[in-house]
Amino acid sequence: MKKRDILGLVACFIMFTSCSNKMVNYEPQSKSFFAMDTYMTITVYGENAETILNYVEEKTTELENLWSVTDENSEVYAINHSNGENVHISPETAELLDFSMDVSEMTNGALDCTLYPILAEWGFTTSNYKIPTDEKISELLENTGYEKINLNENNVTVPKDMQIDLGAVGKGYTGDLIVDILQESGIKSALLDLGGNIQTIGTKSDGTKWKLGLRSPFDEGNFAALEVSDCAVITSGGYERYFVGDDGETYWHILNPKTGRPANSGLLSVTVVGKEGRLCDALSTSLFVMGLDKSVEFWKQNDDFEMVLVTDNGEIYLTEGLEGNFSLNETYGNLKVNMVRR
Repeated sequence: MKKRDILGLVACFIMFTSCSNKMVNYEPQSKSFFAMDTYMTITVYGENAETILNYVEEKTTELENLWSVTDENSEVYAINHSNGENVHISPETAELLDFSMDVSEMTNGALDCTLYPILAEWGFTTSNYKIPTDEKISELLENTGYEKINLNENNVTVPKDMQIDLGAVGKGYTGDLIVDILQESGIKSALLDLGGNIQTIGTKSDGTKWKLGLRSPFDEGNFAALEVSDCAVITSGGYERYFVGDDGETYWHILNPKTGRPANSGLLSVTVVGKEGRLCDALSTSLFVMGLDKSVEFWKQNDDFEMVLVTDNGEIYLTEGLEGNFSLNETYGNLKVNMVRR
């Protein structure tokens, strides 16, 4: 992730360590706030924590104001109501949009930021759920397609009637920026919970790894635990936002960009672990759409992430980089765990 000038503003917050360079046993300090339509909690171990956390909240709010789909003053709103005209955008928005388009290309369109009108038609943006007609979906699909976006440095043009939503990558990008700020401020141990998107700096203050619960897609609670350090852990699942239609079928908010309908790929949840939050955020959605076989093949061709896949027949597929750091909770001990190796 590119370092930005704002990081220099917080460089003065340096955490002092002992001559042996071991971590001081600081008490944790946390800050919780509502942003990007979710509750976020940042917990850090280090000096000047209160000042740093206040700055983190300010930067998160600034990013939300840039990327909100509904805020009439946001850059995304300006893009969506540009009637095909050029819009000048900030470096942050340009970088996020460029990254989103890169992942779309890399995943053969499994991620697409132009689906917002279809999500709205299903009611996932308002909770006024309904099942659109085939004709309506076909009509809306005509105005989708990330490849139709023209991004030239800090200028973007999208076709008339096309609307974008950067929500599938926004929290991950925000997490990366917060990690940069904290590290530039001298923080060597931190846990970020951005509405379920988890990112960690280092280990816990006692030197042990962070132990995270992975939510069960079958019922309430966690089906497994994962021990990690210095990484992002981000999950996408159909259980996050869904409704049951009059036909008795369950419809969730993760759409297949090619059909405009909820992705029925055989997966119930996808957890991606890697160094970059924005990549984990984007891939958790993309792999859910791609399904088991394509996800495994994609993983074998890329070495910058690991994953935990849960299928609708109750099996778990775990990539080899997580071996030894993954454990099933006792209640789910009967689930079959398949190790995926290159």
